[in-house]
Amino acid sequence: MHNKVIKIAITGGESTGKSTLSTQLAAYYHTISVPEYAREYAREYASKLHREYVPNDILHIAQQQLALENEYTPQANNVLFCDTELLVTKVWCEHAFGFCDAWIEQNILQADYALYLLMYPDIPWQYDPLREHPHLQLHFFDIYKALLQTYKKPFVVIDGTGEQRVQNAIQAVNSYL
Repeated sequence: MHNKVIKIAITGGESTGKSTLSTQLAAYYHTISVPEYAREYAREYASKLHREYVPNDILHIAQQQLALENEYTPQANNVLFCDTELLVTKVWCEHAFGFCDAWIEQNILQADYALYLLMYPDIPWQYDPLREHPHLQLHFFDIYKALLQTYKKPFVVIDGTGEQRVQNAIQAVNSYL
């Protein structure tokens, strides 16, 4: 019988170190991390669309993010780190369009992450073409924190810079494990 894989979501606003931390934690725990599908989508499709993104693009990204997570889960070594999750698509869609698709909402409610690591925006914001809101980092942090509380999801705020941030995350994961 296989042990159940423990899924840990790394969530929060843009440019808070989710991808970096996800990769670092996967290496530390000798497992894998699920990459952020929105980056692949932007690389593969956005340049071919020749238009601004629309709500259906965000829904597609959410569906593919969950599909990637399901694909990676059997390959994980006891724990799977998820570089982003559906709260990110919810917040993004609500901010951009004023609503969130019911499919995203339903899958947030059904999510089975053992722990969420909520990234505090205390590292410098870095430009990249997918990032849109350098001056709203604390605003988005507050939204994520409120949503995690509303949905009664177990979470730990991860702050600090450099190696201290990684150690804070390891401590949070170890406390759960």
